[in-house]
Amino acid sequence: MTAGEAPTRAAGLARLEAFAPRMGRAYAANRNTDVGPGANVHVSGLSPWIRRRLVTEEEAVRAALEAHGPRGADKFVQEVLWRTYWKGWLEMRPSVWADFEAARDRLDAGGPAVRAAAEGRTGIAGFDDWARELAATGWLHNHARMWFASIWIFTLGLPWELGADLFLRRLTDADPASNTLSWRWVAGLQTPGKTYLATAENIARFTEGRFRPKGLATEARPVAGPPPPAARPLPPARRETPDGPHLVLVTDEDLTPEQLIGPWEIAGIVSAPEPAIAGRGVPAGAFAAGALADAERRARARYGHPVMRLDGLTADALVTAAQAAGAVGVVTACAPVGPTAAALARARPKVEAAGLRLTEVRRPWDEALWPLATKGFFPFRERAPEVLRTLGLAI
Repeated sequence: MTAGEAPTRAAGLARLEAFAPRMGRAYAANRNTDVGPGANVHVSGLSPWIRRRLVTEEEAVRAALEAHGPRGADKFVQEVLWRTYWKGWLEMRPSVWADFEAARDRLDAGGPAVRAAAEGRTGIAGFDDWARELAATGWLHNHARMWFASIWIFTLGLPWELGADLFLRRLTDADPASNTLSWRWVAGLQTPGKTYLATAENIARFTEGRFRPKGLATEARPVAGPPPPAARPLPPARRETPDGPHLVLVTDEDLTPEQLIGPWEIAGIVSAPEPAIAGRGVPAGAFAAGALADAERRARARYGHPVMRLDGLTADALVTAAQAAGAVGVVTACAPVGPTAAALARARPKVEAAGLRLTEVRRPWDEALWPLATKGFFPFRERAPEVLRTLGLAI
């Protein structure tokens, strides 16, 4: 990300267009190198926009393929598919998110060792710099995230759940699936027994000598925990367009509703920010707020109704707004596992008890790819090209 870059769809599309020429061989060769804040030109920095679907995964993949073809764009496309894989994996195993939340809430996030790590006061070169960069910018290079997580768990001996929570609160691209499952992978829980160990040599190599920390753990024993649960089938997606006027609900999970909700009869629009994560970092909170405001402007232009911002994503707020608009239901983009999905699940019984439909529309991208995430990433990756051809993408 560039400091001051707007959290808007227009800015995201401009960044996508500007980076497209580097999505091929240059990206594959240099993507693992972290050259420092504001200088990481070898990675796209698109993740804050993709996280909220100001720019979609499909748009990013299509841009890469158009610029470089299937072979040249392979590595960039693979990295985008990782994000989709994590979402599909968690969607079919939602108990993993619930278990993370429960464990996090039992732990002491205010202990001196946790505070020192979060504030960059451990004395470990690189780690402290990344902690301060995260707080100041709301973003870290992906390789730095792996090093940070490994040092947090294996060198500092801190609970992985508190590190994952720190990222959720501070990253502008914080995603429940990618974040939680990546931390689990480093800890040896996601692929049982397989951990990630940060080494001084690897850090020095891929930071171009900026950091060579001393005293890092020399082994990474897997964190104790149960094996991942078996995948459960995804609930069926809504395919038909129901009759009657509906209230559009815009959430942080999908901020281009105008792409998804088209032929419906629209009675009004409401929006709701992501349910609060305590202590959310200033850059992360500012980006989320600006992104939602941008989506509200586009929704107002697309559907011809003013947008009412709800104080919270609750059943009472949805019922009151829908009834005031004369709507027979509420329609929103599908919210993957996370705080917004949980809020919708809590609201659904009372909304439906009031005689209103609550419909979540799943994107074709998700509908096509999420069901493939039954095992590891590489079986998913092998099956993806055939499925994506149905969306007009040859990878």
